[in-house]
Amino acid sequence: MKLLRSGLSVMLAGSSVIWMTASVTPSWAATSSATTAEAVVVPPGVTAGIAVFDRQTGQFTDVLNPDLQFRSASVVKLLLVLDYLWDRGPEYDVPPADRARLEVMLRSSDDDAASYYWDHLGGSAIVDRMVARLGLTHTEGPPATHPGFWGYAAFTAADTVRIYRYLLDEAPEPVRTFVMGNLHQATRYGTDGFDQYFGISSVFDPAFAIKQGWSGFPSSSGFGSDKNKPKDAAVDLTSEALHTTGTVGMGDRTIVAVYTLHPNGTGYGQAYNNVTRLTRTLNVPGGVKSPGTWVTTTGSGLRVRSAPNTSGGVLGTLPSGVDVLVSCQKKGELIDAPPRSSDWWAYLPKYDGYVTNVYVGTGGPKLPGVPDCH
Repeated sequence: MKLLRSGLSVMLAGSSVIWMTASVTPSWAATSSATTAEAVVVPPGVTAGIAVFDRQTGQFTDVLNPDLQFRSASVVKLLLVLDYLWDRGPEYDVPPADRARLEVMLRSSDDDAASYYWDHLGGSAIVDRMVARLGLTHTEGPPATHPGFWGYAAFTAADTVRIYRYLLDEAPEPVRTFVMGNLHQATRYGTDGFDQYFGISSVFDPAFAIKQGWSGFPSSSGFGSDKNKPKDAAVDLTSEALHTTGTVGMGDRTIVAVYTLHPNGTGYGQAYNNVTRLTRTLNVPGGVKSPGTWVTTTGSGLRVRSAPNTSGGVLGTLPSGVDVLVSCQKKGELIDAPPRSSDWWAYLPKYDGYVTNVYVGTGGPKLPGVPDCH
């Protein structure tokens, strides 16, 4: 992993890398003094770019590779909506068709909507305009070899913080209300079926807003692995990419931008875990971590149900082998799946639903240390 900051001590903990943040003033941000006693743990094999900015103090609390470029995946949708709204006039009237299209793009990361605006607003010219307007320093459009691939635009953690700072502190009130209001209502799943509640949304209580990004996983809208990329391409277009960006805390206190690349062939569930585990180690002022016990699921396609039985409606499915937060467990229908069997169900507050204990934790009848639901 390439390190682009100073004032750090590095320790190896097993196969993970722990970055201890000391008091620094990075050259890329005059209002920065990343000071935290906590360790940022980057999972093995993962390349990460991180910037965490506390708007209350005007300080960065965690930075790692803040200027390292990653392909943006769906985070570029922030620039698409801002470009669309830029010249709307004082009333910011948005036709109903566009409003619906923009809402699903922001809340559910809809790719058809993004492609529509990419085509109608000028492609890479959108990125060029927003770079100039917002003073972004390391953001670029997709490479000339892939002009139509909006998800291949180059973004950094530091520039992403600048985008959110514009939205929260400088944008006209109608723009801020529309964009941030939709990000605060992000749906559990994207329109492509991917679970987008990893990272920020898995770790923190509901006072958050998110714009996530994923690329390179099966069915991820064609913005995945490109084995024929130029060897001198500045941005990695092949490794699986998973990003969590947004705000945490009351009043959108802290901006969080975490960009990650994973070894080729990494499954979505593993990447989901990597990003969530990394996010759990960040110093996020104002963030309230959701209470409960983290357990790991087994198998794939585990259904989350509205009640502790198979008659309960299916609220969603979990990626294979992911960490989930359990707040309590409740007796329900007996599930017999030799060699495992249990009539206890774990309650997942992030889903407001239940999964059978057969497929969480060790697979024992009851989860140790987890209270009964009342």
